[in-house]
Amino acid sequence: MSDTYLLFTTVSFGYEHSLETIINGLTAHCAPGWTGIVGANGSGKSTLLRLAAGELTPSAGTIQSSGSVVYCPQRTDTAPDNFNGFMTVYDKPSMRLKAILEIEEEWLYRWETLSQGERKRAQIAVAIWQEPDVLLLDEPTNHLDADSLRVLYSALEAFNGTGLLVSHDRFLLNTLCYQCAFFEPPRIVMRSGTYAQGKEQQNIEYDSTLKMKHEAESTLQSLNREVTRRRNAADRADSQRSKRHLKASDHDAKAKIDLARVSGKDGAAGRRLRQLQGRVAQAEQTVESIDIKGRRVTGIEIPSEKSKRDTLFTLEPHTIPLGTRRMLRIPEISMAPSDRVAISGKNGCGKSTFIRFVVERLRIAPEKIVYIPQEVDDTAAKRILAEVRSLPNEVLGQLFTIVSRLGSEPKHLLDSDMPSPGEIRKLMLAHGMLHRPQLIIMDEPTNHMDLPSIECLEEALAECACGLLLVSHDEDFLRAVSSTHWQIVPDSTSQNVYSIHRQM
Repeated sequence: MSDTYLLFTTVSFGYEHSLETIINGLTAHCAPGWTGIVGANGSGKSTLLRLAAGELTPSAGTIQSSGSVVYCPQRTDTAPDNFNGFMTVYDKPSMRLKAILEIEEEWLYRWETLSQGERKRAQIAVAIWQEPDVLLLDEPTNHLDADSLRVLYSALEAFNGTGLLVSHDRFLLNTLCYQCAFFEPPRIVMRSGTYAQGKEQQNIEYDSTLKMKHEAESTLQSLNREVTRRRNAADRADSQRSKRHLKASDHDAKAKIDLARVSGKDGAAGRRLRQLQGRVAQAEQTVESIDIKGRRVTGIEIPSEKSKRDTLFTLEPHTIPLGTRRMLRIPEISMAPSDRVAISGKNGCGKSTFIRFVVERLRIAPEKIVYIPQEVDDTAAKRILAEVRSLPNEVLGQLFTIVSRLGSEPKHLLDSDMPSPGEIRKLMLAHGMLHRPQLIIMDEPTNHMDLPSIECLEEALAECACGLLLVSHDEDFLRAVSSTHWQIVPDSTSQNVYSIHRQM
């Protein structure tokens, strides 16, 4: 498939309910290999993939491809198309993918009880199995454990078609991509090289543009100072050529003024002033034309408090079923108000199930809890957006200040019928922060979030006063914000039993 391609020609698109154009005149050529798609939540990355997949129609321009196109969306609510065919065929490609991604035959019958990581592995396996000319992946590393990530890197590296990759995973972007499209609304800039190389070029461009802006502003300030000086000079000249201050008998002085008027010397200062004002207008246009793009002001402080209770929860020994055959054994375990707990384990070991079990047994007021699950379905997302829109203006302003500092555009959220998964998480966190939480529970918090938002969230959680209960496969993130580690591992007594091991 070395001759595969995807071509965008002056493509524009905007949703009917929004006055803004999300994609404006994009022209780009994607050759065999991987093109990274990076940008803030809600900037239009997923929209671009949906356009390429044919789910959306451009308002202008054309999109062409060399052949078949397969799209893997962020969400895994439903089984992918052709899942049944993939699971019931036993050819060499399907058996290889099932082995590599550890996909079990029973998954065909229990999609609803699969973990999000298991669903994501199945979704990607079905996509690669179809051997498309063009493969579109939206956050493929979401929900995957460390072992699955290593397998995914190998599988995507072996793909020899044309791929578009939306991801917040820096390793993936730097390992696979030969070019990256940076979403910098209202433009999209294609830069050659890996994400790191493109980011370096973006920073160079930003610094150069910022320098040009400062130089243009300095020139404008100098010209304005000169305008003031010359205006004062012109006013003095006007005063000097006025006859009102002369005596009626001072004919010599009056004659000199008349001579200056006839020779034109009296208007020289005024003409110089008008010429300079023209230069000022040009300088103002130059300053206005230099648009600084590429960086947003981010950074938040989470207003939180430590609970006065002895414990946030205490669990007695318990066994939780995980599907039909597996189970999770919970020891006697508790969490103190200031504990910062990281939970890790392989896909399907029961991390999200354990979190839901804990949420039902918390001892603190509901409004003092921020709980952000691993996935928020469309119905819940629309309900959250409606609740936010109904807030009083003062409260809504506070919430949107937080959302903006997390790297998203509040106006875009208000215009949207369905915010992106990353934006929904920001809304939920911002809404919870308004109540000074005593406990923040987040299941895979870095999933769906853009890179600047992840770094911002990491810094904020590291400094907050409340308890933290976090599930994540992002080891760097967990190391930065947690002090206690609860690891879910296979029990020594049975391969279908998992248990929680506490590590300090």
